[in-house]
Amino acid sequence: MSDLWAENREQALAAVEPLAARMRPRTLDEFRGQRHILGPGKLLRRMLEADVITSILFHGPPGTGKTTLAELIAIHTRRYFARENASSVGVKRIRELIDEARHRLESTGRRSILFLDEIHRFSKAQQDVLLRDVERGVITLIGATTENPMFACNSALVSRSTLFRLEPLSIDDTIRLLRHAIADGPRGYGGLRLEVTDEALRVWAIKSDGDARRALSALEVAVFSCLKACPDGAAGSEPSPAAGSDSASGDEDAKTRGAGAESAATITINRAIAEESIQQKAAVYSPTGDEHFDSISAMIKSVRGCDPNAAVFWMARMLDAGEDPRYIARRLAILASEDIGNADPRGIMVAAACWELVERIGMPEARITLSQCAIYLALAPKSNASYLAIDEALADVREGRTLPVPLFLRDSHSATTQGVHPETGGDSTYRYSHDAPGGVTGQDYLGVEKTYYRPNNAGFEQTLAERIVQIERLRRRASAR
Repeated sequence: MSDLWAENREQALAAVEPLAARMRPRTLDEFRGQRHILGPGKLLRRMLEADVITSILFHGPPGTGKTTLAELIAIHTRRYFARENASSVGVKRIRELIDEARHRLESTGRRSILFLDEIHRFSKAQQDVLLRDVERGVITLIGATTENPMFACNSALVSRSTLFRLEPLSIDDTIRLLRHAIADGPRGYGGLRLEVTDEALRVWAIKSDGDARRALSALEVAVFSCLKACPDGAAGSEPSPAAGSDSASGDEDAKTRGAGAESAATITINRAIAEESIQQKAAVYSPTGDEHFDSISAMIKSVRGCDPNAAVFWMARMLDAGEDPRYIARRLAILASEDIGNADPRGIMVAAACWELVERIGMPEARITLSQCAIYLALAPKSNASYLAIDEALADVREGRTLPVPLFLRDSHSATTQGVHPETGGDSTYRYSHDAPGGVTGQDYLGVEKTYYRPNNAGFEQTLAERIVQIERLRRRASAR
């Protein structure tokens, strides 16, 4: 029996669809960004052209097109598309979808795609339910997550899937997306006499931080706040916050929300209106996610690479997102030994003082201390000789033959119990270094020929390298006597 009111219900739902939903790409050619996986010759493009789509895990920040791309893959490959959110679906429903996919494949030969949004919310046991049918090809899984799938997903599921990281949209891609929405008649604002300045577009492109949904939502708020505040289309008139709020949440007429809306007057959206229609940038940052590890890695590598400007920027990004300043101080202290070492012995003292002050004063003042420390360490001469020395020695301890402590170096109590007194008796006699010329004896303190510390010519290590040469010369003289 036909539903007489179905069309009316669909029109009512379409009338309240936000701009971001209406402007979803309908073809791969309309999809913006992600050229590193969709560009000519790139892996996902090759998979689509060859129609060899296997199970896929998309990961990346919000608003980069994970859901849209999954839908486009289904359209391109003519596969049935089932969409679920892992936070609200259970094992029973997943089993039902798999059974439906199996029946569809057996009866019609049509393959199915199961799209699981927020797949990281599935427990390991829930993910195990998918393994058998994913491996057999009964169903093609496309999972989406903002987390790193290597940590958030079952390793067995990861091994059966192709991983693609989606990156935030570039400024240029975001601007092109906004221009398309402004010009599109059926879905966007092509029916309005709308003028948006280049400055306004750039404000949205920057503040959305590569999130297409946020950029389109800002455009929508700006348009409806202007329609509400300036019904006669006064160009450039800035709406009041109240008007903007009402237009975003109120019950607007379907004609102004959707396709083909027409206006006799010109509406101009300038920079001021654009800034009022979008929130300040909200950092995409999780204290246990990729952004946390990527940002600290970028800061450390910038300090190591002697770039104080980059080091301060990545530090600012972490602090603005709420990173614990003590964590940053701890990593700077590690870096002071690992990457600077004796090339500038003051580096570790600066880092230690920084850590102590950060513990004492806290934020926001600690940002200045952290900045001072990072800049000093970035500009300090670099050497990893101390780091290499201890790691090489540890490798020898763990993998090589155990070396006995020479008798003359043993504790006096230990040596006495073995019948030898360390202060007397030929080769067992310990020679007091302060009594030797230059403070160097000819004794061998290790028992084997080995060099762990190899100073380079950076900073103070050049002086230390010269000192090592001098010590070796004194040792040879003492041994010859």
